[in-house]
Amino acid sequence: MRDKISQLFCLQKNACKNNSADNRGHNVPTKATRNGSMCANGTFGAERPEATETDSSGTGRMRKSMERNGSTQNDTVHLERRLGLFSGVALIVGTMIGSGIFVSPSGLLVRTGSVGISFIIWLACGLLSLLGALAYAELGTMNTSSGAEWAYFMDAYGPAPAFLFSWVSTLVLKPSQMAIICLSFAQYAVEAFVTECDPPRGVVKMVALVAIVMILFVNCYSVNLGMAVQNIFTAAKLVAVVIVICGGAWKLFHGNTQHLSNAFNGPMPNIGAIATAFYTGLWAYDGWNNLNYVTEEIKNPSKNLPRSIMIGIPLVTLCYALINISYLAAMSEQEMIESEAVAVTFGNRILGALAWLMPLSVTVSTFGSANGTLFAAGRLCFAASREGHLLDILSYVHVRRLTPAPGLIFHSLIASAMVLHGTIDSLIDFFSFTAWIFYGGAMLALIVMRYTKPNYPRPYKVPIIIPVVVLVISVYLVAAPIFETPRIEYLYALLFIFAGLIFYVPFVKLGMTPRFMNKVTLFFQLLLEVVPTSSMAMFE
Repeated sequence: MRDKISQLFCLQKNACKNNSADNRGHNVPTKATRNGSMCANGTFGAERPEATETDSSGTGRMRKSMERNGSTQNDTVHLERRLGLFSGVALIVGTMIGSGIFVSPSGLLVRTGSVGISFIIWLACGLLSLLGALAYAELGTMNTSSGAEWAYFMDAYGPAPAFLFSWVSTLVLKPSQMAIICLSFAQYAVEAFVTECDPPRGVVKMVALVAIVMILFVNCYSVNLGMAVQNIFTAAKLVAVVIVICGGAWKLFHGNTQHLSNAFNGPMPNIGAIATAFYTGLWAYDGWNNLNYVTEEIKNPSKNLPRSIMIGIPLVTLCYALINISYLAAMSEQEMIESEAVAVTFGNRILGALAWLMPLSVTVSTFGSANGTLFAAGRLCFAASREGHLLDILSYVHVRRLTPAPGLIFHSLIASAMVLHGTIDSLIDFFSFTAWIFYGGAMLALIVMRYTKPNYPRPYKVPIIIPVVVLVISVYLVAAPIFETPRIEYLYALLFIFAGLIFYVPFVKLGMTPRFMNKVTLFFQLLLEVVPTSSMAMFE
């Protein structure tokens, strides 16, 4: 044990020294300076002193270089750039295509009452996701630090809004997203063995917990293994998509177009119904911004980030459109609404003896989506805690495997608690409403920085109308349900967001640190064999 302690302290000491040496002449505070104590400080850190270095626009508060240099033999511990274009596309496609399109595409039909309107909303959700992702591509190539919205809020608004985002995302948004996906995975995995009744809820939750543990092990063991799993499962779910599309094409070839001929029959839905229908569709598209959470691990992010977006999201939109047409070629609108699992009903009608492929496809799709979700979520924890906004231990990486194990474990524990306590419907409602508050905030951040940092390098730049349109739609998606069908849950969500200030002021703004946290940090550092990274984000 004594040898283990010595080795970890040596690695930690070298990391601190290298950071100080790298930052010489750049006025960038090291971790010791930021937190006002040793490198292994324990909890929320104080705000960093403002750097004196400025960019060419004279606005200041900017990191010196756009991208961190690649790893060298002299580096101590850091996250390596291992994700290429194919892995970037796989992460986007793999996290976007989960259970939604296979299980509940009928949700749009229920809310709109029209096949044609629901199809338009499916396409509109894809277009909105693409526009939002293109705006994120500009933000991600301006600031290639991991953390997505958290990093952009730091640049545009400062530490307080960034902290509120990390507070909500770390404790609610990302864990609830993973919990929803794992519960869907478990539901279909258990149904394969229970045919005459609904699967017991206790068994479903236990299977969901097992899935979380398996995904956690994969991502803690190796980044390469995590991406290999992502690539394989993405390829498998695309095969399932092709099977559905080919089955629908076969039915259309034989003249089954009656369910598509009167697509726009029915009344026009009201404004609130359209907003909630968008929530349902956008849930199926969620994950379009996940690549921005891992930009520090993307090879040549200035090129591969926008390229992955331009390939991945149109591919998902095309798949969703063709899948919906295929469903309507095999069943009526009412049959889709009454079906608890549309893909399974489709498989029973089209595939015959191979109908078991559809439940298998759902389980494969959801497992891959959960893997990509945790892969991205752990990087948010890593980035925010590295800058003193969360527990410092969450920014440490494994000394040999170079994975952000503490952040991954933390997210998995919260997701497991949500699996044991919550239901899918309640989690989706909270997630959708809260997420679009922050998506809109990111669009506003891009617009703000066009004026506050006009000369800052932008390898990829979108027309200003794109973030403006997405911002307006974000405001509509947040406001319309509140005015149309006000519920107390919306108030709870807003109160939870601003409750983060209770922790921000003492622990981040004022830099208060409980004495026992140093011992807690050291304990988990030894237990998990993790150390601080040698390469710190240089925002200010």
